[in-house]
Amino acid sequence: MGHYKILFLDIDGTILKPDDTIEDSTKTAINKIKRQNIEVVLATGRPLHEISELAEELQITSFIGYNGALGIYEGETIFAQPMHPDDVKYILDIAAANDHEVVCYTHEKNYLTNLESESVLAFLKQFHLRQNAVFTENVIGKILGMTIITTGKNGESLYRFKNGIHLSQVNVGGMQHCFDVIRDQVNKGIGVEFLLKKLGIRREESIAFGDGMNDREMLVSAGEGFAMGNAHPDLFQYAKHKTTAVTDSGIYNGLKSLGLL
Repeated sequence: MGHYKILFLDIDGTILKPDDTIEDSTKTAINKIKRQNIEVVLATGRPLHEISELAEELQITSFIGYNGALGIYEGETIFAQPMHPDDVKYILDIAAANDHEVVCYTHEKNYLTNLESESVLAFLKQFHLRQNAVFTENVIGKILGMTIITTGKNGESLYRFKNGIHLSQVNVGGMQHCFDVIRDQVNKGIGVEFLLKKLGIRREESIAFGDGMNDREMLVSAGEGFAMGNAHPDLFQYAKHKTTAVTDSGIYNGLKSLGLL
């Protein structure tokens, strides 16, 4: 059994099943890991102000949120990297010209280009986003992350980035037309590396589980990277291990394969 010190867990499709519940085996695995004095960190694309109930249920107090733009360790903010306003404006302009909607996340609230369209309402319901407002220019310097809700086929191809930004398809049923905006130098993997350095933990002492392409950098940065059985097909090549699906004790089985359970 390796001497592991930290575990990074994605939320949607990794901890949460499609019906938004958590398997008992997942809760058991997390509790047993914590009893071994292994740190557990939620690493998510979600805004952190919307996951307090989940965090409380799992008794987790450390996070990498907004796809790596904000890090919190035991209640203390350890890094924050808002997007450049020019990049935010570019995305908003392309979206407006093509009838796309955009969700912009700050540390306190979700700012949307529209609060009433069918696609937006479906997105808000899927991810239980409640602290919402219409986007205004005065928050453009506070944006930590963005999700684009596209229309039509290959709508994401309209966004042509030249400065270290790419789009990651949301790996949730019915939401494949949505794309997270990922920065090459601000992502879950960079967040993992920062936290490891801050805590003095070696890469080989870390474990990570994920299912979406926004988890790619995290799985590469961790010593033991697990792709869930339900992961996006393109993710497996970046993972050291493949475990079972989120509906089939994926986290539990992965940790068991390392001799931790």
